[in-house]
Amino acid sequence: MFGWFSVKAEAAQQSTEWVSECPSSADQAQVLTPVPEDANEIDPLNMMPPPNQRPSPDQPFPLPTIRQKSNIPKAGTNEHWVYPSQQMFWNAMLRKGWRWGPDDIKAEDMDHIIKIHNANNESAWQEVLKWEALHASECSLPKLKSFGGKAKDFSPRARVRGWMGYELPFDRHDWIIDRCGKEVRYIIDYYDGELDPGSHRFAQLD
Repeated sequence: MFGWFSVKAEAAQQSTEWVSECPSSADQAQVLTPVPEDANEIDPLNMMPPPNQRPSPDQPFPLPTIRQKSNIPKAGTNEHWVYPSQQMFWNAMLRKGWRWGPDDIKAEDMDHIIKIHNANNESAWQEVLKWEALHASECSLPKLKSFGGKAKDFSPRARVRGWMGYELPFDRHDWIIDRCGKEVRYIIDYYDGELDPGSHRFAQLD
């Protein structure tokens, strides 16, 4: 799905409603873990169970479990966040209620989906850094502390745009940035829009 998204920074307030399939903790990068139904622990940083790299029942084709390291530094560590593998992304879609059919996506489509997902997050981080540059004297190395999706909770900006007759976003992410000890929330609204051919970037900051 194509989209633009807008960003707004404000004081951070944690929410237990967050659900996200965005970058995952690097320390779990290549480890097979129990399926979500067997997982008792939820990562408070992304409100997700441990990474599930197992093929789902009746999965029509195998998917890679390799994960790509992001360029987004992880707060409290010297590491970077790690994106989900194609297998993890597939399992996440199933958790959200999607079911595969014969006319649905093919194995090669998952590669494109992951590239689009990762490129959009990298783009979002670059925009966050532009805003954070305004506070460079306060902190020269901001890091991402936590994040989550709130698709059904429209931001104030999105609601105002809706009242003015503009389209509502199809998704929302909240990113909590560690600005050298100060938590700052960035609200990212994703809107339908045009594709930038060949770049795997389906979203831009408004």
